[in-house]
Amino acid sequence: ILPLLILVHLWDYGKPVIEVSVSLPEELTAEAGLCVVIPCSFTAGFTARHAVWYQCQETKDRCGDVDIIFHTNNNNRKGQPGFRGRVSLLEPDVRQRICSIVINDLKESDSGAYQFRVIGTRDSDRYQFLQKVLISVKGLSQKPTVEIPPLTEGREATLTCTAPGLCSGSAPEFLWTWSGAGGSISGNITTLTDRLNAIANRYSSTLTFNPSAEHHGTNITCTVRLTDDRTTEETVTLNVSCEITGETTVKEHETLNLTCSVDSFPPSRITWIKLSDLFLQNGTETVVQNDTSAELLNETETSEQEDGDKNSLIISDVTAGDSGQYIATQSISTRPSQKK
Repeated sequence: ILPLLILVHLWDYGKPVIEVSVSLPEELTAEAGLCVVIPCSFTAGFTARHAVWYQCQETKDRCGDVDIIFHTNNNNRKGQPGFRGRVSLLEPDVRQRICSIVINDLKESDSGAYQFRVIGTRDSDRYQFLQKVLISVKGLSQKPTVEIPPLTEGREATLTCTAPGLCSGSAPEFLWTWSGAGGSISGNITTLTDRLNAIANRYSSTLTFNPSAEHHGTNITCTVRLTDDRTTEETVTLNVSCEITGETTVKEHETLNLTCSVDSFPPSRITWIKLSDLFLQNGTETVVQNDTSAELLNETETSEQEDGDKNSLIISDVTAGDSGQYIATQSISTRPSQKK
């Protein structure tokens, strides 16, 4: 949306004495619980001392004193108490003629028309622009972002959940929950605040734990609670790989022997897959993007040996064609068994 520039000449005995103008957007949309920034700049033929912002119904031509939401004069007690502490200028020095504001912890009731007024050092130097900015605050739809590093059994890993928005105002609360065959997850949870600039804070929470085979397939949910008990959440599925041992560099006609060791109950079944050169890992699924499906190693050239929770991949008389990237995927067996 292009900003609208309003240019006004104030006349005195047929001669222009003051020229004022303001640059504002016509409409803005935002989401409840987050923030909105109203970009604003102005010119005036006098030195600015105070900035005043109003919020009122769109049908009103001019907002009044009861509609004030922000005043740089701290002694001014007029206006709407619901906005106190939630509105601030991006540039505190009004003399710079920048009137942009940020409104934090938005509510649906903040929807409406916003007007700006500038007051100079003399009582006669004041002007309220009739141009309005229409702001529509909708329900919260953005979700947090959950980042998962590659998970290997027995190796400490950290999951990161980042709250939506960059200037939500008050710090949100984070809650980690999980469900699945893996049961509970024992780890350390830390909340972080990244100060990006004068108005932008990125809030996140980390969960550090030691993945095990039982955690494979577990659903992890990060719930973010914003102001007014608004919540948003994101759920991801853990994909835990086993620890692979063995020599990965062999000569032609030798034998490749790799072992994937897991400790799970019921025992895990390991499936070995050879990937094409180009693949994309998306969530818990591995998608091969080479116009061919993943090449499952057949029993004529490989063998899988199960020794308790150990599964080996053996390729005898290897050739150059056997070179490539191999992964071991695990699934929990449903057959009755006793853990050793």
